Amino acid sequence: MKVFLDTVGCRLNQAEIETIARQFRAAGHEIVASAAEADLTIVNTCTVTAEAASDSRAAIRRAARAGTGRILATGCWATLEPQAAAALPGVWRVVPNQDKDALAADLLGLPQAFFDLEPLARQPLPGLRARTRAFLKVQDGCDNACTFCITTLARGPGRSRSVEAVLAEVRAALAGGTQEVVLTGVHLGSWGQDLTPPRRLGDLVAAILAGTETPRLRLSSLEPWDLEPDFFAIWQDSRLCPHLHLPLQSGSPTVLRRMARKTTPEAFADLVAAARAAIPDLAVTTDLIAGFPGESEAEFAETLAFVQAMQFAGGHVFTYSPRPGTAAARLPGRVAGEVARRRSALLRQALAESAQVYRARFLGRALPVLWETASPLAGGRWRLEGLTGNYLRVSAEASQPRWNRIDLVRLERLDDEELTGKIEPLA
Repeated sequence: MKVFLDTVGCRLNQAEIETIARQFRAAGHEIVASAAEADLTIVNTCTVTAEAASDSRAAIRRAARAGTGRILATGCWATLEPQAAAALPGVWRVVPNQDKDALAADLLGLPQAFFDLEPLARQPLPGLRARTRAFLKVQDGCDNACTFCITTLARGPGRSRSVEAVLAEVRAALAGGTQEVVLTGVHLGSWGQDLTPPRRLGDLVAAILAGTETPRLRLSSLEPWDLEPDFFAIWQDSRLCPHLHLPLQSGSPTVLRRMARKTTPEAFADLVAAARAAIPDLAVTTDLIAGFPGESEAEFAETLAFVQAMQFAGGHVFTYSPRPGTAAARLPGRVAGEVARRRSALLRQALAESAQVYRARFLGRALPVLWETASPLAGGRWRLEGLTGNYLRVSAEASQPRWNRIDLVRLERLDDEELTGKIEPLA
């Protein structure tokens, strides 16, 4: 059977389709690059915002138009709106999140134990979902109660994978040639709290660094209240990428309370200061929500000033959209759409300015870059694009396609959001 895998949303969704791909391959099936080639298309949906839900429906409709044999919808939007998912053209089956781990076993009529053996070496997905970096799900679900978040409803309570299971997946990724492993989860920082005895995320990171030879290890989004200052000591191992994504959401203490976020602007700033003191060249990126219910002009001004003071290396800004079933959807004080969009634009501008300042710091420096794409140029040359450990996007030219290799690149020019450099000769 030929299977096409598509996904909308977060890195966790990307990690899940990579796992599903390995399971189908282990059973002898082929992963293809497009829905038009496929006997079965699996779409891993998202519903974190209204836009993500719309993108999920669009992905299913694209697969139907491409003429795929059958469509299976899974993920957060399909879990919360199974009837709407089932009604879309071409949808043959809807699998909720709680059954996703057994999806391949159920479809293929195999025992789950078939996939619990040592996993196959990881292969990048073909087509637009190809990634040189391996995204591994080490945790799922969330026990927080942020009032705006619908993911908790779609994913359920927090659940951690064992150290042994994670190490097996890391080794499978390395066997497939992966140069960078990215640990993902809904609430990654809570990893281990539900295990017996309880563990901390730092224990998992230390186990991976000690038990494997991964060239680079990166952590995805971490809630700031999960981390203590001594957590940053593990960055003494240079294989751990100097990049932290710490969702702030708001720089106003009163908005944070309405969001039920377990932090304050002061605590967040102290944490970032401790991280920057411990990790040289650290990139700190964040998430922000504009137009949360009841957000006054004064509260937005607090957020904007705080974001400007923090000098983030980048981030994402979301215009608040009410998600049915969340506590925030019932809050009074809905912010007018045009006001929320104006605030979003101001926050994006602030992030863009601080990100540009951060990038400029590295002009003239030589940094390791993992190449993610290689495009042919005239004269037998290649244009390479990739990421540094601190998440700077870099391009360079080379005489060969050095996809999935790490080179030392001297950064020479900054244009818009991209740094251009020259590959340093090997010593």
